[in-house]
Amino acid sequence: MTSQRKPSLFTFFRSGPMPCPYLRGKVEQQLFTDLSGLGAQSRYEILSQGGFRRSHHIAYRPACRGCAACIPVRVVAPEFKPSRNWRRVLNKNADLTVDDKGTFVSNEQFELFSRYMQSRHDGGDMARMDRNDYFEMVVSSPVETSILEYRNPEGTLVAACLTDRVADGFSAVYSFFDPTLVDRSLGSYVVLSLIERACTENLPYVYLGFWVADSPKMHYKIRFRPIEGFGPNGWCPLPEAAVLPADNGPV
Repeated sequence: MTSQRKPSLFTFFRSGPMPCPYLRGKVEQQLFTDLSGLGAQSRYEILSQGGFRRSHHIAYRPACRGCAACIPVRVVAPEFKPSRNWRRVLNKNADLTVDDKGTFVSNEQFELFSRYMQSRHDGGDMARMDRNDYFEMVVSSPVETSILEYRNPEGTLVAACLTDRVADGFSAVYSFFDPTLVDRSLGSYVVLSLIERACTENLPYVYLGFWVADSPKMHYKIRFRPIEGFGPNGWCPLPEAAVLPADNGPV
């Protein structure tokens, strides 16, 4: 009697070379798999623990030849102690309310998303997303996800974050906010609120995607301590030496 090999949970593909969005002059390639179909949530949770990120129905991780600059990072939520700078950000945004909208999408969200993209990432692929693309990104997720809305006392939507829930925490898929409210440091505040949310629900981690030491727009992530990075030996604490000079975070 011959034994049959069980089919793999994953089929991986490698993308063709593309210009690196983080390091000028570099080329990136990605290892990716389609999450669509049965068992998407459980497969996604396995992959997230292996440093993968999600975009729409695709889970991906950089697989660049000769380069390992992109490091998946996650904050250890129960051990997080806000610094003086983070306490200042929390105080500035104490008047905001946060509401979990599930996969409810609105024109108001899309208009804020568009203003943010045009201000911060004009020319990028996501800046070309239209209303239907945005709605599809949220509603057609194959995994457990929701939009968190942040509103000021007047009821105006000032920030939002597409957030996945996994077995061991939350993954910040994409956040966007009013680019004119620089003093609020809304990008940093969204991360701080996710850390607080994880602690409230007894979840150990908040996944922040990739950190690239030589990419200034990634610098804010390393300031949420303690933080772990994924490498050849799995998840390990990033050394304090990786901390960069203080700034205002992703304002």
